[in-house]
Formats: sequence, structure tokens, C-alpha cells
Amino acid sequence: MKQENNLILVVEDEKALRIALCNMLQDEGYETIEAEDGKIALELIRGPLPALVITDLKMPKIDGMKLLKRIKEIDSQLPVIVITAYGTSSTAIDAIKHGAYDYITKPFDLDEVLLKVKRALSHEALALEVKALKDELLDRYRMDNIIGNSSKMQDIYKTIGRVAETRATVLIQGESGTGKELVANAIHYNSLRKSGPFIKINCAALPESLLESELFGHEKGSFTGAISTRRGKFEIANNGTIFLDEVSEMSPVLQSKLLRVLQDQTFDRVGGNQNIIVDVRVIAATNKNLEEEVKKGNFREDLYYRLNVVFIMLPPLKDRKEDIEPLIEHFLHKYSSEAKSQTIGISRGALNILKEYDWPGNVRELENVIERSIVFSGGKTITPEHLPITLRTNENQLKYELSEGEKMSFKDIVSDVEKDLVIKALNKASWNRTKAAEILNINRRLLYSKMKEYGISDNE
Repeated sequence: MKQENNLILVVEDEKALRIALCNMLQDEGYETIEAEDGKIALELIRGPLPALVITDLKMPKIDGMKLLKRIKEIDSQLPVIVITAYGTSSTAIDAIKHGAYDYITKPFDLDEVLLKVKRALSHEALALEVKALKDELLDRYRMDNIIGNSSKMQDIYKTIGRVAETRATVLIQGESGTGKELVANAIHYNSLRKSGPFIKINCAALPESLLESELFGHEKGSFTGAISTRRGKFEIANNGTIFLDEVSEMSPVLQSKLLRVLQDQTFDRVGGNQNIIVDVRVIAATNKNLEEEVKKGNFREDLYYRLNVVFIMLPPLKDRKEDIEPLIEHFLHKYSSEAKSQTIGISRGALNILKEYDWPGNVRELENVIERSIVFSGGKTITPEHLPITLRTNENQLKYELSEGEKMSFKDIVSDVEKDLVIKALNKASWNRTKAAEILNINRRLLYSKMKEYGISDNE
């Protein structure tokens, strides 16, 4: 990949025009190299690769169109602006089809050229940034970034590897906090669709009317507030993947529309009657047993079988305790890196407490505990007193064990317990605040107040 630079190659057989272009670009701070035909230009490109090429189309030896095609073979991302005396001709249009960023019609204003140069280089910088972000995502969701050495996790890795490059629909089932979204990420970013969009939506987070519009889009005027036509997530995810989290919360009407998409890859926008065709892979997740939901009449049987082409069951953390220690090491390294400090250690006593705990909030709860403990440890080795009190409390009695020399008021102890209860409820409710308040048997206003008091945010 070429390095970012300020070098522009000007290819023009008219010497006066070539010099004028180079002088203008140099006055604006750009470096330039020049060529009087396509053959010389190709020789120059074999040296330091420029950031941009400006080339005439009509030239001797190798013309601008052939040069454009050769440049795109060398580097498909290198922007090219072509100069033509026939701006409306098929030649200029053909140049755009073959990858030219833009074209300029003779005679032209030098300010117009400069504007297009700046736009082309900005576009290239953005393309490089997007590529870097995509590379980062690919690295983040490599198979080896899902942590766990247990036999159950090894089986899941094999399943992900087999299914990733197919078109098969995948159903992921597991308790909240087990990593269903992480598995969906791994499937997409290891698939043939990895360069396409990856759209995520939580089906439990929106009421039915809004969820339908969010998934399938709507036409202007289809309901109050629909002031313009809007594309839905399925359209946006075309040629990519859509991840439907908590799919069990879909209403019967939406289940029917989803079934149609899975069967025919078509749907209508809300208020519309035009069939929209898409090519989208569906990955669905739920913390409920969908087979039981079918028996209860809460979920369509035909949709269940459409979703359940490949089934992945994520075990709770308490059923794979051999993975707790490598997960702890992973989170210690992660949050130490974010704090730009040496990897923080953990004492044997603290490690034993973490390994004995049942983790009702699963991996998400473990991650939260490690991040919190790093803060309380002050960047030093994590010891038992840095762990939440609920992990150090005997199941049958509230007994807080203070280390030698540690002093903590009763109010602080109660606050510690209360904060952990709020976080556990939020984890259990997949961070749906209404459901978390119901679990705690308090109103939402009090829950919001406690979250604010203890500094709890959605990224806990």
C-alpha cells in the first residue's frame, strides 16, 4: 500500500499546459513530477508512487485511457483525474467507468482543477481511514480473539469456522453476557461478506411499530411523522450481514415479514407496495429457548426452522470455569493497555475467589469486575479487597472481610453491594433499563438515579 504523500503526477503532451498545471500545484504546496506521454508516466510510477495522477486522454504512444487502466492494475485506490476536450463524449464517461475519480474539460479554469485535486486527495485520505478501520475490525474479530480453551468453546470455534464462509442463517442461543454478539462478529468478519455492511439491531429495544420501520424502512406519509422515505436496516445491509439480537421478542407480524425475507429475500417498506430485493445474511440471537417458545405459541415454528439452519449454543460461564483464568488474563491485558500501563497482576487469593464465583452475568460481568478492580487497585496487583463485596460475601450471611489496616464505613459497604446489584440486574436484562428496574422491583426513575450516583453507564 502506498504511503501518504503530497506528490502529484501530471501527464500532458502540451508542454505549456503541463508547466502551468505543475506551477499552480507547486504554489499550493504540492510536489509534482511530469510526463509528456503515458509511456513515460508508467516509468515514473514505478518509482515513488504519487498520491494523485492528472492525465490528458489524447496523447501519443500510450494514451490516457490505457494509462488509466494500467494505473488501476498497479493500485486500484490511486485517484486519477482525466483531462479531455470532449467532456460530454463517451470517452470521458468511459474513463469514469474505468475508475477515474473525475474529469476536467478543456479549456478549464485552474481554480476548478485545484478544487478537484483537493477533493480527490480528501477522498483518498478518507478511503485509507476506512480501510484502516476495517483492518482493525478484522483484527479485533479474528477467531483467536474469542477467549476460551474449554472443549465446549473449541466446538464453537469449529462451528464458526465451518459456517463463516457459507450463506447459511445462524441462530445463537445463550444467557445474557455469554458473548452472542462477539460470535456474530466473528462469523461476519471471517466470511466472504466481510467487506460488506454488518448491521446490528436489538429487537427488544424498540416497540413493534418502530422496529418494523427500523428493519424494513417506510414510505413518505405512511404514518404520522414519516416526513420522508427511509431505508430500513435490511436495505442498508444488502450484500452484507444483519444481526438480530433478542429475535424472540419480535411480534407475530414482524415474524411473518422476517420469514418472507428469509424465504424470498424480498420485502415491502411500511406503507409501500414495491418489492425490494436484497441479498442479506441473517444471524439471530436469543437468551430464550426458541423451541420452548414455539411450543408455547410465542414464536412461529416455520420461522424457527428458517433461522435454525446452523445452531450455536453458548454455555454460561459457570459451565466452563476452566475458561475463567484465560478470560481474566485477557481483560487484565486489555484494560492495562487502554490505561497505557504495564499489565496489572492478580493475587492467588483474588484469582481463587473469581474462579469459585458462579458468574450469573457471565463474561460481561467478569469483564466489568476486572475493569472495576483495576481502578480500585490503583494500577497495582489486584487482591481480594479490590473485588466487589458480593464476590467476597458468604452465601448465608453478609460478612465483609477487611484486610489488615483497611477501614470502610457501613455506608460504603452498603453502597458497594447496591452498585453490584444494579449492575447484575442490568446484565441480566441485557442493559434494558425497564427490565432491570422490574428485576430489582424498583421504578425506572430510581434505577436511573442509582446509575448516575454510582457512575454506571451502558459500557460497564
